[in-house]
Amino acid sequence: MKKIAVFPGSFDPITKGHLDIIKRAVPLFDEIIIGIGVNSDKKTLFTISQRKVWIEQVISQFNTIRVADYQGLTVDFCKSVEANYIIRGLRNSSDFEFEKSIAQMNADLADNIETIFLVARPELSHIASTLVRDIIRNGGDTKAFLPDGINLKTLQ
Repeated sequence: MKKIAVFPGSFDPITKGHLDIIKRAVPLFDEIIIGIGVNSDKKTLFTISQRKVWIEQVISQFNTIRVADYQGLTVDFCKSVEANYIIRGLRNSSDFEFEKSIAQMNADLADNIETIFLVARPELSHIASTLVRDIIRNGGDTKAFLPDGINLKTLQ
């Protein structure tokens, strides 16, 4: 059976932390689908189409990754793309507690979908899209946090 994983998130914007998780997950799976989820609790800064373009730019060297957007439950999206794994990055113990609860609920909803946690590298563990958005809103320099090729100046 083909090992297909979904890496879900808002990716608003994709960060160096996200990219590191993606690169480390590539050898573990036959295919990875980066799922841009619509989360009604999050106020996004960038459109789904802009986020998709950026993600496709930074993953262009990988032929086993594709990008899709979805609404609804992540496990339902996984079923629709025949994925049996969910990839989640953990930056700290708070992330672990939060993600553990979601993984356990997902297991109750779909016991054939396994959540795989990858721990952030220490030098990237402080990077969060929420913080990056705040820097962007306030005109700060985000170069240290965003993958090469993402040019925020083109949006202004």
